[in-house]
Amino acid sequence: MKKILIVDDQKLVLLSLEKCLTDLGYEVFTSSNVKNGILKFNTYNPDLVISDINMYEDDFTSLDENNEPTLIASGLDLLYYIKVIKESPIPFMILSGNTDEDIITRGFELGAADYMKKPLSLKEIGLRVRRLIGSGTIYKVEQANQLIQKGVIGVVIPCYNEEERLQSDEFKEFVGKNLGYHLCFVNDGSKDNTLKMLNELSMGNEDRISVYNCEKNGGKAEAVRLGMLHLAKEQQFDYIGFLDADLATNFDDFQDLVTTITNSNFQIVSGSRMSRMGANITKESARAIISKTVNFIIRKTLNMEINDTQCGAKIMTKEIIEKTFQTKFLTKWLFDVEIFMRMKKTYGLQEAKEMICEQPLKRWIHADGSKLSMKDSIKIVGQIGQIAFSYR
Repeated sequence: MKKILIVDDQKLVLLSLEKCLTDLGYEVFTSSNVKNGILKFNTYNPDLVISDINMYEDDFTSLDENNEPTLIASGLDLLYYIKVIKESPIPFMILSGNTDEDIITRGFELGAADYMKKPLSLKEIGLRVRRLIGSGTIYKVEQANQLIQKGVIGVVIPCYNEEERLQSDEFKEFVGKNLGYHLCFVNDGSKDNTLKMLNELSMGNEDRISVYNCEKNGGKAEAVRLGMLHLAKEQQFDYIGFLDADLATNFDDFQDLVTTITNSNFQIVSGSRMSRMGANITKESARAIISKTVNFIIRKTLNMEINDTQCGAKIMTKEIIEKTFQTKFLTKWLFDVEIFMRMKKTYGLQEAKEMICEQPLKRWIHADGSKLSMKDSIKIVGQIGQIAFSYR
């Protein structure tokens, strides 16, 4: 049986590739770092190595062609070891979202046989592997329509009494097709069967769906905060965001937010439902007037032209989570405003503005029970004053 070594520091990628190639009849070994990858290469003598190019290890010394220390992507160090130091003839396949021409060129100069740019399908991976080393013991080219994204994304989904609204099948289908996503459902002290439903949803999908349980209801702000900090502890995630459990923003729109942040220098990309940006928030004129008034006050408080701070769809870097999620938010509904206020306080107004992107959503729905009441909307004005005073 032909052997394949896969080296990648992102667990979801390793699991996806391992299953795909094992199903095709290859013997697969995996490693999450270069040093262990070198050990397994020497131990198992694989017929093919597939490695990510962007794995950085603090205690691993990178060397250039003159054996001088240099700061480069450590996936190239594995390639250098196999092709230059060991002079191995086995094919080496680079798997990466890196589009830096110098790094890609360096990889081919060192002897890489192929380069696969994320996002890519498992079917394509199977075909490329077969081209390089021949078929596995199971000749099966057809793969499910599954993609490995450019980055690995964690998504926090706060849940409070969602038994009647939770679209379990849609969540399962999404993680089944999009292999770079991990969904973390945060049960916010639900009094119905939400926790039981979430545990059943996670069963058999533990690597892609997890449940963080808060025994007491602390409100959406706290549920999101705890979930974001929980995911931020894992090294594998490139970006982490949050999404409402009722999928008022669907996954297509959320993926658009992810695409924007992965292809830019923004630190946070926020969805927007505002009618001025092409979405109809409400048919109730009185409610529309209140919404626009509240938004006007928020913009003046932030001193930022952000059209919609209360949309439950955002994606951000770990740095933003580290800087803005460490302490509890003051409010249950306006924590989005507090995130921007904390960024403003940390980075300064101008730099914070440059880090934030607001992107209109193509679709937005209000599920039953998800709207704030008129009374709640009025309370928000007082909370804005509280935020302005506290973050002055």
